[in-house]
Amino acid sequence: MTASMTARATTTVTARLLAAARLTATASMLALGLAAGFGGVGAAQAGEIRIGSVLSATGPAAFLGDPEEKTLKLYAEEINKAGGINGDTIKLVIYDDGGDADKARTFATRLVEEDKVAAVLGGTTSGTTMAMVPVFEDAEMPFISFAGAVGIVEPTKKWVFKTPHTDRMACEKIFEDLKKQNLTKVGIISGTDGFGKSMRDQCVKVNAKYDVEIVAEETYGPRDSDMTAQLTNLKGAPGIQALVNPGMGQGPAIVTRNVRQLGIALPLYQSHGVASKSFIELAGDAAEGVRLPAAAILVAEKLPDSDPQKAIALGYKTSYEAATKGQVSTFGGHAFDALFILKGALERAKSSDAAKIRDEIEKTTGFIGTAGIFNMTPADHMGLDLTAFKMLEVRSGDWTLVE
Repeated sequence: MTASMTARATTTVTARLLAAARLTATASMLALGLAAGFGGVGAAQAGEIRIGSVLSATGPAAFLGDPEEKTLKLYAEEINKAGGINGDTIKLVIYDDGGDADKARTFATRLVEEDKVAAVLGGTTSGTTMAMVPVFEDAEMPFISFAGAVGIVEPTKKWVFKTPHTDRMACEKIFEDLKKQNLTKVGIISGTDGFGKSMRDQCVKVNAKYDVEIVAEETYGPRDSDMTAQLTNLKGAPGIQALVNPGMGQGPAIVTRNVRQLGIALPLYQSHGVASKSFIELAGDAAEGVRLPAAAILVAEKLPDSDPQKAIALGYKTSYEAATKGQVSTFGGHAFDALFILKGALERAKSSDAAKIRDEIEKTTGFIGTAGIFNMTPADHMGLDLTAFKMLEVRSGDWTLVE
């Protein structure tokens, strides 16, 4: 794509996203968002709409939470520059839970009882999200999570929504790819964190649907620094043809390095829980050939022009990287999608009334985001299907589109 073509695409994306009533829009903005509110007791001031967020911007999940925080600040500032939401200025109230579920619950309570926000975006991990869900359900507060576990939205919870693909969808995408290659016997090594355990459970539930047999299983803890013992056990499992690693954080990078150190030549699949360039950097040369399902944003430039997500993904990638001088990840994309889904709901509701906002979030249809095209319903508070996932492979230290 030439510089002029990129500029035209970016301009088009910006105009569409900031149009008041169009959920199918997105933006490409180049200025870094500056200050967001941190705390503050009492109701929102006149002409102000308060949006709360609890993120894991530091700690073991910081590579997820940091781009989420930067994205919210960047686009809240840009929305404000463009006139706000229904003329009201966004005031972000952000707390950092450091990946601690107890802190997340405490901050969730503070957002409801003290900060009087209109809605909440966040929950970087499945564990922190699930700790906050009862708070927002009891308070009848709209909440859009950035975490992956299917249990966040199944069974459906009235006030809770999410933007990432689920862990069940990740299992299905992986098994679909295995089936195409006639690989039917796999070993699973999963993290014991909330996401890893949830995805493992989902893989066990759906593997038979794809005629894939799980021949052996191992686990590792979030602080484990070596998984060679578990991987040695899997290597010796009778008939094993591939490895699947449900997990997030540094664990999957360690698994990847250990697989190569042990000379295990089996295909290795990771989850969308590591869909960031930081995974490739941590795993190093061992990442070569690893496959994983992920959102289109990681291969924005490589999408065909006919893909409706291309302009969206490329616009976000361009603006985020220009503003932060960092590399884009799917995790910041989850925040982007949630903020603009909420923006559309607020514009349609024309009110800060929680019930009206919730109802409009649930009516989100045709919204083209970084994760896919969202079509929510009363029975589906995520609104993505399996086509929203891309299968990627690491080649020469970068993401490559497999399909």
